[in-house]
Amino acid sequence: MRIPLIAGNWKMNKTIDEAKAFMQAVSDQVTDPAEVETAIAAPAILLSTMLANNPGHRLRIAAEDCYWEDSGAFTGETSPQALAAMKITYVIVGHSERRAYFNETDDTINRKVHAVYRNQMTPILCCDETMGRLEAGEKIHWVVSQVTGALKGITEERARQLIIAYEPSWAIGSGKSASAEQAEEGCYLIRQTVADLYSDDVANEMRVLYGGSVNPENIDSIMAKPNIDGVLAGGASLNAETYLQLVHYQK
Repeated sequence: MRIPLIAGNWKMNKTIDEAKAFMQAVSDQVTDPAEVETAIAAPAILLSTMLANNPGHRLRIAAEDCYWEDSGAFTGETSPQALAAMKITYVIVGHSERRAYFNETDDTINRKVHAVYRNQMTPILCCDETMGRLEAGEKIHWVVSQVTGALKGITEERARQLIIAYEPSWAIGSGKSASAEQAEEGCYLIRQTVADLYSDDVANEMRVLYGGSVNPENIDSIMAKPNIDGVLAGGASLNAETYLQLVHYQK
């Protein structure tokens, strides 16, 4: 049984005081991780504050990105080794904004996936499609290529732990979510791609999330789909009340 994961991605938002206030509002209100797991990915400068204000540690704290080397002369980058030492659980890798604004490629994302695993953390691998490719009927090639490129050299054992987030770039921050059917189609395709790369067992064990303008109004229909194991929310995760509505979608 795949445990649902309700994750948030703050992107470049919030101050230390705002992060502390959010943690105080949600940390004791999230669900039992054995039933519905919860996580928030935040900028690196906020992670220590969030970890220090997380009694019970029910809410997983995640990083939004990392570099593929553990240390060195890489000014401004975030060390995966340092994240692991902080007890960070998850690291987002390959978000469409990293691809679009910082020219990340399948090769650099693959290096980051390896670095996250090397440091005993779990990647949340993001896969994208553009509106143009969707309209042209080419989204299958787009999604599949990003999955296969990111997973080069990843063992079956590690792939079982992987979390993949299907995030159509035209839906991210646009207020225009994919329909539940479109989200299910993308997540099903990702799962089948993993089955082709590894096995049905690995694909069935791995969790696949949907991200892109997720909100309390559409989460029920999204989570009802069989190949969707959770969400990666952006704007809806910035507000404590809204995030908790996502977390308690079953009530």
